[in-house]
Amino acid sequence: MDNTTFVALSKQMTLRRELDIVANNIANADTAGFKVESLMSGVEQRRPAKDVPLDHPVRFTLDTGVARDFAQGALKPTGNTLDVGLEGDGFLSVTTEAGPRYTRDGRLGMDAQGQLVTKAGDPVLDEGGAPIVLRPGGGPPNISANGTVSQGAAVVGKIAVVRFDNLSALSKEGDGRYAADGVEPLPAPDVQLRQGMVEGSNAQPVLEVVKLIELSRAYERMTRMVDSSQDLSRRSVERLGRSQ
Repeated sequence: MDNTTFVALSKQMTLRRELDIVANNIANADTAGFKVESLMSGVEQRRPAKDVPLDHPVRFTLDTGVARDFAQGALKPTGNTLDVGLEGDGFLSVTTEAGPRYTRDGRLGMDAQGQLVTKAGDPVLDEGGAPIVLRPGGGPPNISANGTVSQGAAVVGKIAVVRFDNLSALSKEGDGRYAADGVEPLPAPDVQLRQGMVEGSNAQPVLEVVKLIELSRAYERMTRMVDSSQDLSRRSVERLGRSQ
């Protein structure tokens, strides 16, 4: 292959990855707490495929990672008294078999033991790191803006809401959870909890569809470039063969 083909293929690989990310954004446009993602790409200079002086390097496109926008999504009423929407930069703290995890998906419920759990069944933790247990027959729960959970006059716990100074330290897992291995969360007293609401996805479907169309066209252009380069090489070889 010549330099043109190598460069076009590097761009195609990046575009393919970006297409997958945008398609995932569109698929999660209605997922509670979902944060839109975008591809980060860069340019790397390498030695040309042919013997060309190094002061004329070839520039390849590289996939350097995925960026995640943690901007606030719109809060939507659900009618479920156990649901909570987070207003501000923070996360609910939950416990899983793999250890503590963090989420903005406030679709909560109650398990067979009376524990307050997420949609995935993970117990929601209080400020002391223990699950919050609702009292049977204690009446409908009330969740205040600061996370205090009460049934009637009795307080049963306070939902822990935490934040991270460096959001890039969070690694995404399934079911809207994030891991923060090696990073300690900090209290987030400024975050408000809105009972009976959940935070929607911050993905904007129209913008994502426009991106998908633009990326598809760019991918097609790169495909045509590769085909043209290979066709040119083939014809050059054929002409060289006829001249001998």
